[in-house]
Amino acid sequence: MGAVADLKPTDLLDLDRLLSDEERAVRDTVRDWVKSRVLPEIAEWFERAELPSRELAKELGGMGLLGMHLEGYGTAGASSVMYGLACHELEAGDSGVRSLVSVQGSLAMFPIWMFGSEEQKQEWLPPMAAGEAIGCFGLTEPDVGSDPASMRTSARRDGSDWVLNGTKMWITNGGVADVAVVWARTNEEIRGFVVPTDTPGFTANDIERKISLRASVTSELVLDDVRLPADAVLPEVTGMRGPLSCLSEARYGIVWGSMGAARACFEAALEYARTRNQFGKPIGSFQLTQRKLVEMAVELTKGMLLALHLGRMKDEGRIRPEQVSLGKLNNVHEALAICREARSILGANGITLEYPIVRHMNNLESVYTYEGTHEIHTLILGKALTGIDAFE
Repeated sequence: MGAVADLKPTDLLDLDRLLSDEERAVRDTVRDWVKSRVLPEIAEWFERAELPSRELAKELGGMGLLGMHLEGYGTAGASSVMYGLACHELEAGDSGVRSLVSVQGSLAMFPIWMFGSEEQKQEWLPPMAAGEAIGCFGLTEPDVGSDPASMRTSARRDGSDWVLNGTKMWITNGGVADVAVVWARTNEEIRGFVVPTDTPGFTANDIERKISLRASVTSELVLDDVRLPADAVLPEVTGMRGPLSCLSEARYGIVWGSMGAARACFEAALEYARTRNQFGKPIGSFQLTQRKLVEMAVELTKGMLLALHLGRMKDEGRIRPEQVSLGKLNNVHEALAICREARSILGANGITLEYPIVRHMNNLESVYTYEGTHEIHTLILGKALTGIDAFE
């Protein structure tokens, strides 16, 4: 029993030893913040369909977590592994909190940092890193999801200005954003635009009655003759390379984050199995329950190994988008399976907000879809394997 007792259920292979002291310090700092700030409130936030986004953004900015994997302009310049560990801990709290950070750093700050002018970077990145300004990412449209190249939002020249018209849908942070990175079709190509949300003609309408990602602001963006100066366009990118590179950044965070949701559900199921008595003994003593717990632990361990390996590859500058797709496809799929199995161990208790499981299950249904559906990542990998494009 001594050897078994030394094993950590959520880290059966002792992956903790593969982390540096600095990486563990980042993880532990975020874990402690989630434990003290998020977990006591999250069930109420989820039930009321609200998130104190501005308050949390300032706290997260103060911790250096917003755009933390970028360099300069007030960002932390942290490694990809550190960013992944932060996403893991944030989503162990709730997908909505991790989404707030992911959208801010990987979808709003990243394109400005990567493709913006120096003036755009100086204006927006420091306040966004501090959590004083919130950003969103306008790509998906009401009739265009998995095929963003078919977007209808347009940008036309009028003198030296740009005039944008169109609608974007399912936009995280949209209703609280100070700036939106909006992708639109010009006469020649798709371009990205930095759009202050107080620009006349720009409106955000929050999407109500969600059952998933309730503790997250999700909005429709409407652009009605939004007039922008010439320097609002992101100068360093044209075509779909811009938005797709942003999606790859966000997908990487999901590889780690989804395993955070899975870990939270596994921990809840394991504790319940140890303490819930039926037929005169803990349900964890039954073989069928142990099989469930073992299979969950194995997939959680494999998912964390995959996330860490991709993080090391990213830090070495040799990761490919297809490899990120592999991570997103596998880890979200397995996280959902873990959460559903955990729910079965808790029985009826598993569907209440007294436990985190059904909340994570519902959230992961959105994570399964956004930043590329399971099917899209399957086709990305299918093309990588065969060399044949099967998207159309």
